[in-house]
Amino acid sequence: MPSSVTVWTTNSSTSSPTPSSSAKAPPSPTSSTLTVSSSAPTTTAQPISSATSTPLLPGHYYQQPAAIVGPCSVAHPPPLLLTSTKSAEIIKHASNAFLAMKISFINAVSNLCEAAEANVEQVARGIGLDSRIGPRFLRPGIGYGGSCFPKDVAAFRAVAQQLGTDFGILSEVEKINLQQKKRFLNKVRSALWTLRGKRIGVLGLAFKGETDDIRESPAIDLIHMLLAEGCTIAAYDPAAMSRAAAVIPATPHLSFAADSYAAAEAADALLILTDWREFAALDLPRLKQSLRYPIVIDGRNLFDPDTMTRHGFTYFSIGRSPAYPARTPHSNTTAVP
Repeated sequence: MPSSVTVWTTNSSTSSPTPSSSAKAPPSPTSSTLTVSSSAPTTTAQPISSATSTPLLPGHYYQQPAAIVGPCSVAHPPPLLLTSTKSAEIIKHASNAFLAMKISFINAVSNLCEAAEANVEQVARGIGLDSRIGPRFLRPGIGYGGSCFPKDVAAFRAVAQQLGTDFGILSEVEKINLQQKKRFLNKVRSALWTLRGKRIGVLGLAFKGETDDIRESPAIDLIHMLLAEGCTIAAYDPAAMSRAAAVIPATPHLSFAADSYAAAEAADALLILTDWREFAALDLPRLKQSLRYPIVIDGRNLFDPDTMTRHGFTYFSIGRSPAYPARTPHSNTTAVP
């Protein structure tokens, strides 16, 4: 369920609403829309009695000391929308599928940018300036993951297929998401010439930054791919290592490092797979000293290419041309293993 929609079901035999199986109470304080589904189908929104809306709109949640700060408040509660149960289910799945589609779209655009030698960050910013589109979820990377997008896109596509509706765009969204991981693996192979026997530092295991959630994480998928190619991996994540270790236990070819610099120690290349703020603030001179070869392959576009080359890195990212440091007569910093 996207953060902008919370689904509630109104029990037709009483005046008090009860949350549906996919709802969470209390409503998220960051919600901008509140969807209420009734057990009886409706074609137009009906007036909501004060008794029905009492648990939803008086603002008790926002008066709690632990309430998360957001745009909603006692004075400005989220809007209330009455729908049928079928409409509420489609709202939930369509919202997540649309956001996943935006991610796959910008990833497809990033591939075009690489072919055209354009800069996807500039392109995404230009697209996002259009108020009809907006900048959110236009971050190129190695694909979406988590507990919602993969599951909801697949479920939405399956429901459409069962009902005889051609929703082929969802198949393309999934296809692009899968291809993005394979393209990144090829980018690593191209940077290192060969993968077998290489020591790789990996930063990020969670499906996105600031969480320990590894469900459907593209980082985990890429680690499996790299291990299958014969790489040795040292991985680090600020929060997700214990969860990751339960899925991919440590072996002679996979270890979990104490910090980012330990993961980079003596590595032939460093991969950035999760957009943690901590990774964007790395000490670049120290990082360069840790690596065997100063090669960074950034799957989240956390760094500016010019900044990386000034610090002596060979830098690969998503939707942008590779960046190489200036060579000097006595420099060997850009040698590829």
